[in-house]
Amino acid sequence: MQHRPGASVVATAEAAGPRPLVVRFGALGDQVILFVLIEALRRRFGVPVDFLASGAWSKPLAEANPAIDTLHVVRSRRTPYLLSLQQQRLVRALRSRPPGPVWLCDADERGTALLRRAGVAEKWLLRAHRDCPRLPGEHNVERWLRFAQQSPPALPPMAAGDAAAIVRGLTCPPLRVLPAWRAEVEAWLRTLAIADRPLILVQVGNKRTMHPLASHRRASNSKYWPEERWAEVINRLQRRHPTAVVLLLGVPREARINDEIARLARSDRLLNVARQMTVPRLLGLQERALGMISVDTGPAHTAAALGCPVVVLFGLAEVEAYAPRSPSGAVEVLTGRDENGLSILAISVQDVEDAWERLPLRSPRAGEEDSVGRRG
Repeated sequence: MQHRPGASVVATAEAAGPRPLVVRFGALGDQVILFVLIEALRRRFGVPVDFLASGAWSKPLAEANPAIDTLHVVRSRRTPYLLSLQQQRLVRALRSRPPGPVWLCDADERGTALLRRAGVAEKWLLRAHRDCPRLPGEHNVERWLRFAQQSPPALPPMAAGDAAAIVRGLTCPPLRVLPAWRAEVEAWLRTLAIADRPLILVQVGNKRTMHPLASHRRASNSKYWPEERWAEVINRLQRRHPTAVVLLLGVPREARINDEIARLARSDRLLNVARQMTVPRLLGLQERALGMISVDTGPAHTAAALGCPVVVLFGLAEVEAYAPRSPSGAVEVLTGRDENGLSILAISVQDVEDAWERLPLRSPRAGEEDSVGRRG
């Protein structure tokens, strides 16, 4: 996958050197946050970087990111190397690259093993867990920006002024919606007869919630918020926005919990679209929606990065490290606490409604005027 190089912010001798490689086998939200590192390295070296990742979401996100040149995807690192044709193809591709700097963003030794097989010399390698551990109270955006300013032993350290220049203005992950995605979403919404309606997005599931071998209601699931509460939130939103349609997002395995919420909410302005969702469609919806309510999961990060106003319900995750970042600042983070400590179950329906009221929601699209006014 090739992209036209962007303009360099820092004109250094590094611009004529080899292309950087970033390695991160993270979930969707991890990958979105990492885009600040990728953009800072593009500025530093004057060329798009190569990216080694995992997950079906990697391809569309990379396609829309001009800071990424070549994307390598490995679906499974747990498969033994001799049984994985994909890992073997990756190693051959990495061996064909000229020697160059590598930013390894995982502590997992499987990634290191693949780089060793590809012949990456230690002098070119930076390891985040060793060279850039997260500081107390630090958001991962700031951590990755610090990491971008570091140099492996084979490169000289950056001058202070150049280091500051490559991170200037990078306060949230850069994310784009391609015109083709926008057009596809418009056509899809027309098939649902809601292309001219205000949209509110709701994301109730996540990888942890919908574990294939365990109930989503299990006590250990720190991101589960009960279906009846989601149904009540949706009913309140629809009373507040009487022309809006609520879309329940997710992936196909999350459709069952959405079905139950829809049954409880009993609304003809509520659609479960989890079985029809793709990453481009998700981003296209988030670009145009009034706002979104979500548990702490990847789509909350893509929504925030696209400027979609979002309320995010956190369980045990560290808010200071993982709160979604938005160019508009339109993010309301909710946490709850009970006698045992932090708990998403301690967040009430009223807490969510109040947070929604505080959001600076987008105006409805032309011809979609909502009859309910808002404070402020």
